[in-house]
Amino acid sequence: MQIPKMFTIYNIMLLAEAAMTTLLLAAIGCVIGAVFGSLISLVRLSASPIAIPFKIIATLYVEILRRVPFLVTLLVLFFGAQVLGIDLSPMAVAVISTSAISTAFVSEIIRAGLQAVRPSQIEAATVMNFSAWQTLYLVRWPQAWPLILPPLVSYFVLFIKDTALASQIGVLELTQAGKILNTKGFSALLVFGTILILYFLISYPLSRLGTHLESKLGSSRHSRSNSPLR
Repeated sequence: MQIPKMFTIYNIMLLAEAAMTTLLLAAIGCVIGAVFGSLISLVRLSASPIAIPFKIIATLYVEILRRVPFLVTLLVLFFGAQVLGIDLSPMAVAVISTSAISTAFVSEIIRAGLQAVRPSQIEAATVMNFSAWQTLYLVRWPQAWPLILPPLVSYFVLFIKDTALASQIGVLELTQAGKILNTKGFSALLVFGTILILYFLISYPLSRLGTHLESKLGSSRHSRSNSPLR
């Protein structure tokens, strides 16, 4: 039986470290993606003529990054840094790549949420002489947030699985830990079955959270839309 030999303290610590790296990569990617994705979405929604060059750049960035496989982005940055003589660790390459990809996808989620706000709400804010920033933070964001949060959580769950590709450049995440244990002679079925369970244990609670938020926020939007004050 390989099970007692595989689940030694050392191997359990290896799997725990890899699981933390997986979560860290996904969390950093989504946090940075949320920050820069918000900025990009605001640029793309801006009606100011001054913002036109920035809108073009932002649109090109989003459209290209959303259509290039994550592995390709990862390898281009990894080997590109070496060619340019830039000393980046595999972890740094993975963080930059995940952040770049996440920014592109999250910006679209945020932009879609902001665009879903009823035009009548924007018109009402204009009539009340709200500035563009007041309209954004007092009208658009509060109404868009319930639309943005559930798909954002769902994307975070999907992004956790995408971090497995970081193993291709040697980052010690769950898939890489599985490869290490497999090279030690442990059964591939046992090793990657364990990795599968760990991915499930990480992803499932977050998936349920996304479903709960979607249900709760959806019912809240429905009650507000039926309010006589609307």
